[in-house]
Amino acid sequence: MNEFTRRGFLGSAAAVGGAAVVTTAVPGAAAAEAAVPEAAEGGACAPRTGLVAVDRTDRRYQDLVSRGFNGRFRGKPDAVYVVHTADQVVDAVNRAMDAGQRIAVRSGGHCFEGFVDDPAVRAVIDMSEMRQVFYDSGRRAFAVEPGATLGEAYRTLYLDWGVTIPAGVCPQVGVGGHVLGGGYGPLSRRDGVVADHLYAVEVVVVDASGRARKVVATSAEGDPNRELWWAHTGGGGGNFGIVTRYWFRTPGATGNDPSALLPKAPRSTLRHLVTWEWTALTEQAFTRIIDNHGAWHQRNSAAGTPYASLHSVFYLNSRAAGQIVLDIQIDGGLDGAEGLLNDFVAAINEGTGVEPAVQRSTEPWLRATLANKFDTGGFDRTKSKGAYLRKPWTAAQVATLYARLSADSQVWGEVSLYSYGAKVNSVPETATATAQRDSIIKVWMSATWMDPDQDDANLAWIRETYREVFAATGGVPVPGDRTEGTFINYPDIDLADPEWNTSGMPWHTLYYKGNYPRLQRVKARWDPKNVFRHALSVRLPG
Repeated sequence: MNEFTRRGFLGSAAAVGGAAVVTTAVPGAAAAEAAVPEAAEGGACAPRTGLVAVDRTDRRYQDLVSRGFNGRFRGKPDAVYVVHTADQVVDAVNRAMDAGQRIAVRSGGHCFEGFVDDPAVRAVIDMSEMRQVFYDSGRRAFAVEPGATLGEAYRTLYLDWGVTIPAGVCPQVGVGGHVLGGGYGPLSRRDGVVADHLYAVEVVVVDASGRARKVVATSAEGDPNRELWWAHTGGGGGNFGIVTRYWFRTPGATGNDPSALLPKAPRSTLRHLVTWEWTALTEQAFTRIIDNHGAWHQRNSAAGTPYASLHSVFYLNSRAAGQIVLDIQIDGGLDGAEGLLNDFVAAINEGTGVEPAVQRSTEPWLRATLANKFDTGGFDRTKSKGAYLRKPWTAAQVATLYARLSADSQVWGEVSLYSYGAKVNSVPETATATAQRDSIIKVWMSATWMDPDQDDANLAWIRETYREVFAATGGVPVPGDRTEGTFINYPDIDLADPEWNTSGMPWHTLYYKGNYPRLQRVKARWDPKNVFRHALSVRLPG
């Protein structure tokens, strides 16, 4: 998802009566269960703006309700609350509860499904103005508010302390939902998923009386709220409450020096962009490339591999795009980094008989990271699906991929293969809510288009591709010998539809494996009235 990818490959350039400003306190709101500092030590200044309530008559309404990434969904809530503090979130939730309005929350707006833009949602709480990033000396951890984008978090953490978190590649994505799903990115093979570095959360929850309050939950073994922290390490958004602050600190980090409490960022990013033209790809060559790619990851996805800082995305674009592209990056400060990249490219292309084009570049790490793009070039209607691979694709699966991607079709689809494993797989699957800890490749399938009249053709293409690829396990990646379910940040309501999931495996097992009953217990404890819900939310027990 850099300047060369996404729609660049696909031929185009490339997510209440007037507005009232309220500054009053909330009479019934409970105090936080732990002190939450408001003064920033670095990063943005503390906010001063009061709660902003926008209804359908306000000129800002359309901007706020059209912030979602997927143009297939457009909500029409009664009110949008723009919040700046946790107390304002408490106020907004209580107002919505008093009005009998179903609540949804938006931070970065990059959800792939219509969970926020659901017609049943009557109140949206917009977190985009909560953007502080600072070091909290009292907690010895870095505080990040949910409205900050990944790019804003990267910039402040790096420029002020030289550290980072192993989060996503797209700087425009909001921290809020990304962290809740587990979150991964180019440094995950080296440092784990972002949730592995989550120390604490501040959450606005609604108790059995229907009133909102603030709670702080940490990873400390003696914290009575620890299970609420655990649920936010991969349990997904819209389930338990509204996170108003995250604190990050790497487990086992000691001392009071902020620069030693999170992973160091690389000095530079060394990148190779490898391109194969579809006109040069026979089925035999395509098959060899995919087989080589899977075999390499099977050999090099153990914790401690010399390739731990290597990250790649293999964009298997449909023929309409003209190319398939392997985007590889590695820590440029690593001894022998250039040789590792060259060896990787040679291993992927071995025996294909096709000579790809290779572009090479080296940039300072922050510049390279902030230059990444998630630009669809206006192709804002999309459908996504995901999977984790524990082993390489089977011969039948590769044949299906070739048949579906090489067909002479106007659908601009994509099957992206992300390097995975290594440090990610060193964490037990019950230590966090992120249960997939034995995979070597993460898969994201998508179709993206502009014209609503093309909805049926594009939805049929991606649904049928996914079903055919995983035909041996009921059309979905059932946790087992070869696959390990899928990623909750790639939400796909088809998994709950027996027409598309014929495996007999419930959708929640595909996302959470054996962690789901524990998530349900957290749901019962912290959201007993099921205030926070959507089509794939954690259900109350029973």
